[in-house]
Amino acid sequence: MATYTLPELPYDYAALEPVINPQIVELHHAKHHAAYVKGANDTLEQLEEARDKEAWGAINGLQKNLAFHLSGHILHSIYWHNMTGDGGGEPLAADGVGDLADAIAESFGSYAGFKSQLTKAAATTQGSGWGVLAYEPVSGRLIVEQVYDHQGNVGQGSVPILVFDAWEHAFYLQYKNQKVDFIEAMWRVVNWQDVAKRYAAAKERADVLLLAP
Repeated sequence: MATYTLPELPYDYAALEPVINPQIVELHHAKHHAAYVKGANDTLEQLEEARDKEAWGAINGLQKNLAFHLSGHILHSIYWHNMTGDGGGEPLAADGVGDLADAIAESFGSYAGFKSQLTKAAATTQGSGWGVLAYEPVSGRLIVEQVYDHQGNVGQGSVPILVFDAWEHAFYLQYKNQKVDFIEAMWRVVNWQDVAKRYAAAKERADVLLLAP
């Protein structure tokens, strides 16, 4: 039985227009995200076979594949819910996301400083990757991470709460090679209600990271 399954989108393919066109959303979800789900399940099966046979010659590649595909599945699952056709703007207390807004100001000095850092982190990824706003449980602050592929350059224990997909498959059919234009447009569909819920949940689970007995 498969361990991971492709989640349904929380909206139809056209819901994010004009920022992301329906063709991209459909291909991205039904093909690319689905491939990461399949890759994670296939790798788990291969690891089970390796355990059964005590055949560890491919262990390094299998562990890397699991990290790659599983992280791709997780990040995309967050990505879809991080967006809404009614999103965008700045998170404000008046919209019920005051705790998130305060945390952003405390961690980055201002919303403008945070927006600039995440935009640059996402737009300047070398090759394929993500720009990520994450809750870092050791300091209790928010940080921006520039994630290579799906799993590289990540602080252990950090919890992603807002993710910008900077892989070419996320934008090329519409934005061509203008990655920065896509990232700038992404701010118009950010679902701050979803981000705020993820921030609150991450804070509640902060004590699960046991640094010392």
